[in-house]
Amino acid sequence: MPRDLPLGNGDYLVTFDARYQLRDVYYPYVGLENHTQGDPCRFGVWCDGAFTWTSDDGWERHIDYEHETLVGNTTLRHAASGLRFLCRDAVDFDRNIYFKEVTVEDESGRDREVRLFQHFDAHLFGNEIGDSAYYDPRSQSIVHYKGGRYFLLSGTTGGHAFGLTSFAIGQKDAPGKEGTWRDAEDGELSRNPVAQGSIDSVGMLSFRLPATGSTTATFWICAGKSYDEIRELDKLVRERTPASFLARTKDYWRLWANKDETVADHVSHELAALYKRSTLVIRTQVDNRGAIIAGNDSDVLRFNRDTYSYLWPRDGALVADALDLAGYGEVTRRFFYLCGELITREGYLLHKYNPDGSLGSSWHAWSTPDGRLELPIQEDETGLPLWALWQHYERDRDIEFVRPLYRKLVRAGGDFMATYREPRTRLPQASFDLWEERRGIHAFTTAAVFAGLTAARNFAVAFGQHELAKRYAVAAQEIRDAALEHLWDEDRGRFVRTVAVLPDGLVTKDATVDISLAGIFLFGLLPADDRRVVATMKAIEERLSVRTPVGGVARYENDYYFQVSPDTRAVPGNPWFISTLWLAEWYIATARTLDDLEKPRALLEWCRAKALPSGVLAEQVHPLSGEPLSVSPLTWSHAAYVSAVQHFARVSARIQGRIRDRAMRSGEAIA
Repeated sequence: MPRDLPLGNGDYLVTFDARYQLRDVYYPYVGLENHTQGDPCRFGVWCDGAFTWTSDDGWERHIDYEHETLVGNTTLRHAASGLRFLCRDAVDFDRNIYFKEVTVEDESGRDREVRLFQHFDAHLFGNEIGDSAYYDPRSQSIVHYKGGRYFLLSGTTGGHAFGLTSFAIGQKDAPGKEGTWRDAEDGELSRNPVAQGSIDSVGMLSFRLPATGSTTATFWICAGKSYDEIRELDKLVRERTPASFLARTKDYWRLWANKDETVADHVSHELAALYKRSTLVIRTQVDNRGAIIAGNDSDVLRFNRDTYSYLWPRDGALVADALDLAGYGEVTRRFFYLCGELITREGYLLHKYNPDGSLGSSWHAWSTPDGRLELPIQEDETGLPLWALWQHYERDRDIEFVRPLYRKLVRAGGDFMATYREPRTRLPQASFDLWEERRGIHAFTTAAVFAGLTAARNFAVAFGQHELAKRYAVAAQEIRDAALEHLWDEDRGRFVRTVAVLPDGLVTKDATVDISLAGIFLFGLLPADDRRVVATMKAIEERLSVRTPVGGVARYENDYYFQVSPDTRAVPGNPWFISTLWLAEWYIATARTLDDLEKPRALLEWCRAKALPSGVLAEQVHPLSGEPLSVSPLTWSHAAYVSAVQHFARVSARIQGRIRDRAMRSGEAIA
């Protein structure tokens, strides 16, 4: 189930699903230590002797954000009980406190008692073994803890009476013990004050609701590494009030989202709104220590018992470049510093990393079947961080920032890429592809290595190391020449995605049409209007367009990942946001008139139409229903959208500028 509402501050991230269930609670890293393990934390209401969870059938739900913020704006209505809820959810931008403000409105026309219930399904440190929780009379709250992780659940009604009205703590996952949340369903809680093992808890707030009137109640969950830390956070909430925290968080994110107002001059209001939403969603997926996480949707655990909550250096580089384009260089600097710490002594970055920088799980082998060493890498993950770092430097010209990265990241990576070459073709040595599915010499990887070496050459020139610059420049040129010789297929009239060199020296080709071929122009191996790029991108559009009412562009022909339809002529694969946006990037890069921008504008509109109502973009969508598939949100999807909109706006401004210049010259000539 997609995560319709991610909310976070770079240390503390919570997510909600389409039924408005709190599903993921990450702390102290974005993506690391999911303290619910994706199990739902329910929210319920008792009124007039009847109880319902807001995730039950019978509720109308509209889940969204407040305009240009990371404050949730959710409307719930339950016709049977005559209640309407206006819910505002937020993680404070600075303190590790999650708030749920609930304004309950009466639609029945009579005074009633209402009881709200917030459930917390604890799996501290990502497992349910050895958890503890107790009721703390000092703060009238529930405290969960294990080791150095503490969570405090409390609340207020009306901002005056602080502390929970009632509580229950109990065991789950045992015979006859489904969970303490069941204790709430009669509208009363047992007030059991302590439990350990596999546990959950429920806090209650009760109040009188006037006829046709409204009452506001707020829950909050403080996160910390000690009791004193969460207790101090709880005291702050009581001193300043939850409303003040929500107000400052709204103001902060609205200011953050409006850093670049020029985009709105070139795209529709709706496209500009999704642009701002995408920058905000990306920020929720970036850890404050530099890790840019691919996606934090724990439902993917059900698919392969692993998650997307990792830093892939390639994905991170592409996201960092999008953030830099949008003006958020202060966020991306930490990513580049982290890459400088992670790169190996030999000069390459590995498959993926945990949010704390430790090595992540991998399916790439370190050896061949006969036992020879084989680096388990995707070499684009070494090339693209260098490419993105140069783009960053070109925009900021902050030499003091780059200086400590030059030796440990740029030179190490440049030296590796210059030497890690296939001896016969002089292309990059075989590694795993962009999609992490096959080993070979790939067009995308080749373009990424070319871009990385070009960046290394530029940095070497900037630092006055001209011999080193020459070495990197020669390697880049050799790789470019080899790509035009071996990856271009004259018979097919387009590039192929992969080649392999057999022991006898024969070069074989995998000619599957793949959107990754867009890397050839994206990273400057050839210009977008080169005839060979044009032919390749036309083949991509022809062979990968999804021919259903849903539309969009697939990754590659007969893509098996989450495959829905066996009709590969109509559905070569599920439509991906990245694929659709890379086709848009090509149309943008080749546009010469305003009319030329209509096709990429339509592709941007496709992305907007396939976003969730909250603006969240998944990895891919169902080719028949248009529903999100796989991880949602996917950070890369939002970054690809931000990048495409930025490039669209810049090309549009350039074309309009030329039109104005011609008009002025024409007017002067007439005068």
